[in-house]
Amino acid sequence: MLLPIFRDLIKSQWRIVLEQLKLSGGLPVSELSRKTGGSYMAVKTHCEELTKSGYLIRTRLPRTEVGRPEIFYSLAAKADALFPQAGLDFTLELLEEVGKMFGENAPEKLLFQYFQNQYDAWLKIVEKAGTPAERAAKLAKLRQKSGCSTVCEKKPGEPVRLVEVHNPLQRLFERYPRAAAMEQRMLEQLIGTRLTRSEIPAGRESSPGVVFELL
Repeated sequence: MLLPIFRDLIKSQWRIVLEQLKLSGGLPVSELSRKTGGSYMAVKTHCEELTKSGYLIRTRLPRTEVGRPEIFYSLAAKADALFPQAGLDFTLELLEEVGKMFGENAPEKLLFQYFQNQYDAWLKIVEKAGTPAERAAKLAKLRQKSGCSTVCEKKPGEPVRLVEVHNPLQRLFERYPRAAAMEQRMLEQLIGTRLTRSEIPAGRESSPGVVFELL
């Protein structure tokens, strides 16, 4: 049930706990122990580790019989990212359907509005910085939060550069090349200067990256 990458990377005991809680909506430790086949203390330890990491919510249920309240665990919102979501394939299919229904220019109009909305949201943060170089550094951090792998390089005697080795929209740019130009224009407006855009060739097992250089 978890995304394949997480099934490979996280502890198998964590995976079992997360998937059981996803199926049930939440369970007390005793019931979770019974369903997973682990001991009470082992399951509780896994749950506490996941709670500290922000993936579970810990509450207490009052017992109907004599005894202490029982510990109850459920998935936190952070855990949503561990399970399959409607991703880029879904987005590309929707854009294709929009083009069929409303004309071939409709997908690009939607993408333009997306970048306009992103510009509006980021401008409030970036405009607090002074120089274009300072804005570029702040923008790199914002792009990292949005899923890009972006660093701002500032070497003595050389132009400031944004080096990006991963962008979640890369496949979308391949299908709609003009969207890459929209993104570049948005970055130029946020930074306050023109940019040159050059691609980093893809490696044998990696996708191409991009370098934005401030003029």
